Amino acid sequence: MEINIAGLKKYYSEKIILDINYLCIEKGTVTGLIGPNGSGKTTLLKIISGLDKDFIGTIKYDSELLNEDIYKKMTLVTQKPYLFRRKAYENIEYPLKIRETDKRIRKQKVEEIMKRFEIGDLRDKKGHLLSGGESQKVSLARALVFEPELLLLDEPTSNIDPESMKIMEREILRFNKEIKGTVLIVTHNIEQARRVCNNIIHLECGKVVY
Repeated sequence: MEINIAGLKKYYSEKIILDINYLCIEKGTVTGLIGPNGSGKTTLLKIISGLDKDFIGTIKYDSELLNEDIYKKMTLVTQKPYLFRRKAYENIEYPLKIRETDKRIRKQKVEEIMKRFEIGDLRDKKGHLLSGGESQKVSLARALVFEPELLLLDEPTSNIDPESMKIMEREILRFNKEIKGTVLIVTHNIEQARRVCNNIIHLECGKVVY
């Protein structure tokens, strides 16, 4: 999914938070979004995801404005993921369930992605009892299991151990390569951006810096 942003302005009270004349996030790429705290990274991610609709300008997804069909093809993983008070397996299965995927296919997909994320031992552990790192892995697995066209990530690997980070980066790249999904990832880790991203966008004071 290609994202085209034009004339975007976002205000809080009278303070301008984002001021982007034009920005294109290319289809099928992994794009990093970096910048200092307060530069507008998370706000931009929320606007693209449809969570924040209070802005000026236009955002098009494959040349269309946001609609219900497009919304179903994207997902957002936040820095502090919200998981249901259900088993990790059920959390991961949820996107497939609400899309009425056949039960046998659901089982196959969930089992496969849990194996790839090396979280089989968390299968029956309740979401609210998971550690921060475990929650982040389960949340990313849940986002990837239904193979979205657009994956939005807000610092998905913050405060986790190096091995877990390696697994998550590997699966993000696998998703991009195999599914051809578009990925936009907010990160403070410039080395991570260089490892996983095709393109890097620098935001500073709400503006794109070239």
